[in-house]
Amino acid sequence: MTKRIGQSAAQTEGSPLVRIRSLLPGLARAEQRVANVVLEDPAAVTHRSITEVAEAAGTSETTVTRFCKAIGIRGYPELRLALAADTARNAVRDEQKLGGEIGPGDDLHDVIGKVAYADARAVEETAEQLDPIALRKVVDRVSAARRVDVYGVGASAFVAMDLQQKLHRIGRVSFAWNDKHIALTSAAVLSEDDVAVGISHTGSTADVIEALRVARARGATTVAITNFPRAPITEVADHVLTTAARETTFRSGAMASRIAQLTLIDCLFIGVAQQHYETAQEALEVTYAAVVGQRLGSRPDGRRKARDGI
Repeated sequence: MTKRIGQSAAQTEGSPLVRIRSLLPGLARAEQRVANVVLEDPAAVTHRSITEVAEAAGTSETTVTRFCKAIGIRGYPELRLALAADTARNAVRDEQKLGGEIGPGDDLHDVIGKVAYADARAVEETAEQLDPIALRKVVDRVSAARRVDVYGVGASAFVAMDLQQKLHRIGRVSFAWNDKHIALTSAAVLSEDDVAVGISHTGSTADVIEALRVARARGATTVAITNFPRAPITEVADHVLTTAARETTFRSGAMASRIAQLTLIDCLFIGVAQQHYETAQEALEVTYAAVVGQRLGSRPDGRRKARDGI
């Protein structure tokens, strides 16, 4: 059985705020208070002493230091430097205006800006923290799998279907399940030659976790796709791939998280397609020809006007 991949060096790079948000649910309560102080106003923290941050969080300087280590930073001075660099980047992007919550008084112009900003940042931050080594291991396992089962419910069900359809289109046997009973019966017939992928933004969706647990017991390689690297789903996963999405008002679990998941899915799919380039390219051509005739104004012979790459 493959050992679950923990947080690698690649995953501790990038934005400290992304890392704090992803690890927040797994921190101790006092450390969560420190995290909230940092997330509330990271620019102000860059000018505060460790004593001031501890007082603002209602805790001790020792807890602030433990918080730093919990998020993969050696100490408070390094945290201040990382936040300063991140704040400078965000200032260029007008973080204060576009990165906030959507309020009832925002006009549609502001709503468009905030939604576009949050979705774009979800893609960028997911890419920044995505571990290429962890992704490569998952790509290799999926490429060699006899069958790939994908589990997801709610908004993640759409992402599961997207992965299934992508793999199916290049000739890889894959199924997507969003019903708990069907997912469990599917997982129960998997083997060591198979891969089970569980998709859950929170990483605490019981239906998905249980399906992965059964698949793992059957010997299948299990993969978790989640926004939180210490979520319960990681306990039943051999490999963990993380997204980085911030949810805002009216958008919990439905938009930014799904876009971040789809970004990760695209990276996974392209990696698999590359390993089967010739057959994948041929399968894409054949499947395109099979459906292009259903489009208005399509060519009678069903051929592409231009050959596209994977």
